[in-house]
Amino acid sequence: MQYDEVLKRLAPCGLSCAKCFAFAGGGIGRHAAELKRLLGNFGIYAERFTAFLPQMADYPAFGRLLDHLADPSCAGCHQDQCLWPECGVAACWRDKGVDFCFQCDEFPCDKHNFDPHLEQRWIAMNQRMAEKGVEQYFEETRDDPRYK
Repeated sequence: MQYDEVLKRLAPCGLSCAKCFAFAGGGIGRHAAELKRLLGNFGIYAERFTAFLPQMADYPAFGRLLDHLADPSCAGCHQDQCLWPECGVAACWRDKGVDFCFQCDEFPCDKHNFDPHLEQRWIAMNQRMAEKGVEQYFEETRDDPRYK
């Protein structure tokens, strides 16, 4: 895949926008819409099933979440604003004039505002992009889940 196409699918931090629950046209949204279609008007039945399947009492909350997942609207971090309001990368990459964090002369820095788990992933993703190239990194990780 060409660099410009990868930019539409990878965030500046290295996470896959294409696999994000909020990414319009992504797999999560497609699968959620299909599940919603397959379930149809299941909410009526779920209420009846609570007598012998108590977990069905959670179906209304699941239905609201499914509605949300089935209607993603984000175009990706390189196109829009990051949906996570605490993301330090979103405020930084444009100012630095880079596409990805590893391209910055201050990487790794402490501006990211990630929890320790995500910070480790962020460093590893960017080191791998620097080592292999953005396009090769994308191909290597194309089938990996975003949420590890």
